Amino acid sequence: MNLGFYNTNLPPHLRVLKDEIEGYARDYGLDFYETIFEVVDADDLNEIAAYGGFPTRYPHWSFGMQYEELKKGYEYGLSKIYEMVINNDPCYAYLMRCNHTVDQKLVMAHVYGHCDFFKNNAYFGHTTRKMMDEIANHAARIRHYVERFGEDEVEAFMDRCMSIDDLIDIHSVAIKRRDDHSKYDFSPQATGDDPAEENVAPRFKAKSYMADYINPRGALKAEDEESKRANSARAARFPEHPEKDVLLFLIENAPMKNWQRDMLSIIRDEAYYFYPQAQTKILNEGWASFWHSTIMTQKVLDPSEVIDYADHHSGTMATSSRRLNPYKVGIELLRDVERRWNMGQFGPEWENCTDMEEKRRWNKKLGLGRQKIFEVRKIHSDITFIDTFLTPEFCKEYNLFSFNYQEPTQNYVIESREFQKVKQRLLFSLTNFGKPWIYVLDGNHRNRGELLLRHEHHGVDLKVDEARDVLTNLQYIWSRPVHLETISDGQPTVLSFDGTEHTQQITGGTDDANRKSAPKAK
Repeated sequence: MNLGFYNTNLPPHLRVLKDEIEGYARDYGLDFYETIFEVVDADDLNEIAAYGGFPTRYPHWSFGMQYEELKKGYEYGLSKIYEMVINNDPCYAYLMRCNHTVDQKLVMAHVYGHCDFFKNNAYFGHTTRKMMDEIANHAARIRHYVERFGEDEVEAFMDRCMSIDDLIDIHSVAIKRRDDHSKYDFSPQATGDDPAEENVAPRFKAKSYMADYINPRGALKAEDEESKRANSARAARFPEHPEKDVLLFLIENAPMKNWQRDMLSIIRDEAYYFYPQAQTKILNEGWASFWHSTIMTQKVLDPSEVIDYADHHSGTMATSSRRLNPYKVGIELLRDVERRWNMGQFGPEWENCTDMEEKRRWNKKLGLGRQKIFEVRKIHSDITFIDTFLTPEFCKEYNLFSFNYQEPTQNYVIESREFQKVKQRLLFSLTNFGKPWIYVLDGNHRNRGELLLRHEHHGVDLKVDEARDVLTNLQYIWSRPVHLETISDGQPTVLSFDGTEHTQQITGGTDDANRKSAPKAK
């Protein structure tokens, strides 16, 4: 990068605008960390965006591919990056040098909305606020490994790690999955090494002359043997419960070299950092758009800039029949929530009212809208936001519908305009972002050190070719055969890779189905 060859500080006129807009944002109640704006050329902004918003990141070919895509899109007039902001303390935001003043105003107001969201939304609470430094440290460590072990070997392993970076437990930051034990607690109870307690059946208190009757030796011996078998079975099968965080299981148990383990840990740490941004895309962009439109139209927009602002704002909010625009859905649903809570259109009284004319004129003038949307910003993700506040009236007003793919016509058609179906489809598309839920069932499958995974099937089959690629990378890391339980074409199926060939075996269904030969692929 050539950021060091020109001054990236705000010029005086943008510094004045920055201070003015920041003041308005705080007056509206937004709360954010110190925000540092830097002005960069289009090429540098494309490069920063390709790195996920961080100027210093570890080297990988995929970042170059993203950069080329962004660069070509900008040069051909197909896309343009207006804003880039990082969840950090202080927050860093980038402005494109060639943007007009009205665009710089819009971007600054938009950025302050994002910064407020990053600081206050519950789903960002676990993220480190010094990620700019963390990312730079990650890059330094990986560059050290490149120098020591060679670029080809490190990059090949990085490819495998990045292909499975979504196999994490996104809810583990809020739910305690394991009991924590101090590494300095060496008591027999903590280590499980107490011979007096291990594999011993309970004895009941009894007088000496009743001991053999109350605690018969034969029964005690049988119970001891059964306890030993149970302990042996537990030792042979781990983890005790299915684990969603596949990466953590690999870090703790896979036979990797130290540098490989460190690289996988880096990928996992960054995956947990970036995941909340995907969990809150609609709400986050809607919140930032809500405030840039409020600040611009009520405070800083000059009359001569109205047409340019309206043109650029409408371009961002444009809807398409092919995809859902998170900016549009987010801002309009927030506005709907504010309007409803201002007018008192919520609660049992509103919901139980069956008079449509009365509902049309309903206005209790409560004025609770602004307070409510700040509460929404604090505690909700996209899924809970949509699930809680999407209404039939909203779907009707904004013409939302569900669609499906028809094989005969090989085209997507409108499936339903029914509210519950539209809402269900929307929530389903947001749940884990359409990616499969994968759990670790057994790290010692067949008592041969093989890895057994399970796909939690929710009506959508895995793409077998992609599943095989993932199994290939998992097998390389695990160094033993890897198996994945799933459902394919309605049949319980196990996909396997032993390092040489892929196999697919039906494990349930009719006898005829079980007798089918399992397809193989090299």
